[in-house]
Amino acid sequence: MLKPKTKIKTLTLHNFQWRGINSTGKKVSGKILALTEVEVRAKLNEQSIQIKKIKKRKISSFEKMKHAVKRKDITLFTRQLATMLGAGVPIVQSLQLIAENNIKAEMKSILGQVCLSIEAGTQLSKALSTSCSLFDSFYIDLVATGEETGSLSHAFARLAEYREKSEALRAKVVKAMIYPTMVFLIAIAVTVLMLMFVIPEFEAIFKGFGAALPWFTQQVVNASHFLQNYGFWILLMLMLASLSLHLLKKKSYHFRFMLNRRSLQLPIIGTVLSKAAIAKFSRTLATSFSSGLPILHSLQTTSKTAGNLYYQEAILSVQQNTAAGMPLYLAMRHTQAFPEMVLQMVMIGEESGQLDDMLNKIAFVYEDEVDNTVDNLGKILEPFIILFLGVMIGGLVVSMYLPIFNLMNVIG
Repeated sequence: MLKPKTKIKTLTLHNFQWRGINSTGKKVSGKILALTEVEVRAKLNEQSIQIKKIKKRKISSFEKMKHAVKRKDITLFTRQLATMLGAGVPIVQSLQLIAENNIKAEMKSILGQVCLSIEAGTQLSKALSTSCSLFDSFYIDLVATGEETGSLSHAFARLAEYREKSEALRAKVVKAMIYPTMVFLIAIAVTVLMLMFVIPEFEAIFKGFGAALPWFTQQVVNASHFLQNYGFWILLMLMLASLSLHLLKKKSYHFRFMLNRRSLQLPIIGTVLSKAAIAKFSRTLATSFSSGLPILHSLQTTSKTAGNLYYQEAILSVQQNTAAGMPLYLAMRHTQAFPEMVLQMVMIGEESGQLDDMLNKIAFVYEDEVDNTVDNLGKILEPFIILFLGVMIGGLVVSMYLPIFNLMNVIG
């Protein structure tokens, strides 16, 4: 089984407060957001400032979030660099232009470090790999291939297209998860509020008549008492369980694998996750293969970007069987993780020598299916949501009104 991925240690953004003397002899001061003090000194030297003192300060969480580099920032950088290289702008000048026009301090620092590494004779792929963990092995491999073949602009263009499509697919999956999650959380919140504040008021009213409550109403009242008496401990237990689950996911690869596999078996949502994983696999493998990477290396790289540990293990199994001489479609069939249509299209692609085209077509088909499912998710989940709300909220409302139906008999 695949070993857990080791994280690349990255530098933290700091606020460097400095004091110095400029070229006219005037005392000046200021602050610079940067990753290292070396970078700050280089910037001040460029401005002919004689440095007297530099202090490193921590920045606030809000400022750190504001300037933190995210996946979409890397995608935008990739597209900008592909455009500039395609227009014939030299690599160092392209990086400097992108850095100057970027609003995020961390991105400026990363690109500044990459420029310095390239000027010192380091290859671009190596400079990117040591600058930021968001430049994953797939990204670095394609850049290295572009350097070897002399088509760096085409490599970045392929990467930009791949990342844009991958992020669009990821956004659709997140959109699919938001709707049912919000309905569930709101229903739970309303139920708790009713049990804590509304049911006790009705109970006080019913006690004034001295009549026995219906069985169902009595059970809801008992639940209200239980929540009022033990609500704090229930909340504490839920927080501890959530923390334990987070730590278990962080420490145990087998637990994460089990959760990833079970998530694919969820009604409706599991289908969306499965189709998204197959679309990402197809898109990544097509991009790697068409960029000139060997099929075995492409499969290994693709497994790291699967986004689901179950498919990650399946792709690694495909890579091992393919290395042993088995055709790709048969190796995929042995994992039992891919639909027959995908296997047939891969087989045709292998036999016709157009595997990358077939993989791209598979990706388009499954991305469209994910898109359609997400767009129609409201209609698909509507019966389940009505049933869930009917049981949770409707049950509480009915329990409160049952005694009212007998109120006239009680008064009589």
